[in-house]
Amino acid sequence: MRLFFKSSVFVLLFLSQLSFSQLIQTKLPDTISHWEQKNVVGFDISQIAFMNWNAGGNSSVSGLLKGNFVRKYSNNNIKWLNELIVRYGVNKQDGVELRKTDDAFQVNSTFGYRKDTISNWYHSAKFNFNTQFTNGYSYPNTDKAISKLFAPAYIFLGIGAEYVNKEKKLTVYLSPLTQKTTLVLDQTLANQGAFGVDKASYDVDGNLISKGKKSRTELGVLVTSGYKKELWKNITFENRMSLYSDYINNFGNIDMDWQMQLDLIVNEYVRANIGTHLIYDDDIKAKEEFAGEQITVGPKVQLKQMLGIGLVYNFK
Repeated sequence: MRLFFKSSVFVLLFLSQLSFSQLIQTKLPDTISHWEQKNVVGFDISQIAFMNWNAGGNSSVSGLLKGNFVRKYSNNNIKWLNELIVRYGVNKQDGVELRKTDDAFQVNSTFGYRKDTISNWYHSAKFNFNTQFTNGYSYPNTDKAISKLFAPAYIFLGIGAEYVNKEKKLTVYLSPLTQKTTLVLDQTLANQGAFGVDKASYDVDGNLISKGKKSRTELGVLVTSGYKKELWKNITFENRMSLYSDYINNFGNIDMDWQMQLDLIVNEYVRANIGTHLIYDDDIKAKEEFAGEQITVGPKVQLKQMLGIGLVYNFK
């Protein structure tokens, strides 16, 4: 009996030690992370200087600080993509005050579920939030800000279907039910009816009757697409587009946000990029200087073109 007991203890100890060693070498399945992460920060700079230059010109220097942080969960039929995008750029010319050239704070989150691992279609829910860091001006007028932090801020929340094709590097999201909320948390801009909110009302003597609303809610259809592919060695093209139309207010009048960028990779830390950003929103009225005064005109196509070279750092 004692021999059997000793033998049993020996076998149990041996098996436990063997199992522990195997556990160390092979890892348990539930210790495997389904999360992927990517962190990219960069700084672009451009500079031009003149001294006794016969053709004339103004010396200037521009800088752009940017970051892209991604957290992606993927496990069989479930996909959850989270992205934070930040950008801030300034420009300084001789004889001109420091001016802002870029300003963005954006959060994107898309959760998707598919019935099987073969399908490229996901039942999806999408959340998007974007605003800016500092005041924006219609230069050279810097007395009155035309935009501020959370004025505006945009929130999109909706459900729909998403098509994901990893081979073609293509993503298309279709949502027939998306709520768009526009926030204008600065009362001065809200009273002006900036960015589509209801403006303040005044009596005939100019006395305030009711303040402008600080938010506006819409319900409509949202279509987004994303495409990113290496066209040639060390040359990558990325395209992002968002189209939105409200069901109640002027259905068919489409708000567009379209970004294209071409990245030219010099090495692991140095990259050049060329990009364009086009925006059209019927609720955003342009500001113009007329006879020394700033007046509000109708909506216009907004276009920004970017060309830069700088340092990029990837880390986990």
